[in-house]
Amino acid sequence: MQLRLPTSIAEAQECLSEGAIPIGGATLVWAAWQRDGFPEQAMSLRNLPEANAIGREELGAAVLLHRVDAAVPQALHRAAAGVGTGAVRRTATVGGNLVGSTLRCLLPAALVLDARATVLEPDGVYETDLAEVLAKRQLLLGLRWNEPLASGYRKLPGDAGGPPPLVVAVALHTDPDAGGGQRLRVAVRDGYEVLSESTPYEPHDAGVDAGLDQAWEVLERTDIGALPATARDAVRQQVTDVVTSAV
Repeated sequence: MQLRLPTSIAEAQECLSEGAIPIGGATLVWAAWQRDGFPEQAMSLRNLPEANAIGREELGAAVLLHRVDAAVPQALHRAAAGVGTGAVRRTATVGGNLVGSTLRCLLPAALVLDARATVLEPDGVYETDLAEVLAKRQLLLGLRWNEPLASGYRKLPGDAGGPPPLVVAVALHTDPDAGGGQRLRVAVRDGYEVLSESTPYEPHDAGVDAGLDQAWEVLERTDIGALPATARDAVRQQVTDVVTSAV
């Protein structure tokens, strides 16, 4: 197998047009290749600058999970820090986790950041939403978002050999469509399913609790309200922690 390491977008497009298979950190494909046979060409984006960005409003797909630090919002930082073991985080990539993994541990955090995906194809680079990337399993180049006022992430303990543990991500944003108001975004991974909802959040003259109660009434009328009681409690606690930290 020939491993190609493009250093520019043009080189990466050439690799794709010539049939090279993107591999990310190869943590998810190596076992299958050993069983089914290796492709003639593979391509890693680890030397492509655009795929290695880390900042308050961007994260490249080739970034190894152990490199996702406090430069990004807290929800995304904590999500990456909670994936697998240290050995896994030193080899797995952002793009591999989001697009290649069935667990998609970073997805709830990306959703509450309202992140947009930059996609690389043989004929160009374009921006789209995460739903399209996941549905079509496109080659992710990176994520971009507007920095939130505050964010948070929590993974509940899980049973060994059981279903994936519950994950809750929350972010509070300014809402340009609401005359300077705010918007609360919540995403939950329950088993292998990910729910994502949002609601306006208005600071209340009666205090933070009153504003939280109003927001929670809206969320309970969505799929969030159909979650088991333990999950709803975890969501409400995370919402409270994020909103309180932004005050």
